[in-house]
Amino acid sequence: MADNTNQKNSMEKGIGGSPKNLMVPFLLLSLRGGFGLHGYKLIQQLTQLGFSSIDQGNVYRLLRQLEKDNLVKSEWDTTSSGPAKRIYSITDVGLEYLDLWAESLGQYQTMLDSFFTMYSNMFMPLVPKGKKEDPDEK
Repeated sequence: MADNTNQKNSMEKGIGGSPKNLMVPFLLLSLRGGFGLHGYKLIQQLTQLGFSSIDQGNVYRLLRQLEKDNLVKSEWDTTSSGPAKRIYSITDVGLEYLDLWAESLGQYQTMLDSFFTMYSNMFMPLVPKGKKEDPDEK
């Protein structure tokens, strides 16, 4: 059981950081469906989720690191025509890690909501409902 505690502490330390690390929860979430996906399909999903410029090499390195950390597992698919493809799926540890990310991102969302509320109140005062701002009044 001590091993799980150490693993959880290690996972919590790894959350956040650089934008590359922000890709981790999206990769894990993409694999959450219960069926495996190959790297190219994962990259397509990341693009659809808003990651505009993705270095494919970084994604594959990240997937290998996630596999080394036991967050994802892979196996070779040789059943389809063409070259064999590595199919990735999420592990139970990966599901726990995804839950930690969701909790952490929820906290960030709360902080960001507070920031934008403060920012809006300071720099974009609300116009009373029903009254439009008249540029001639200034």
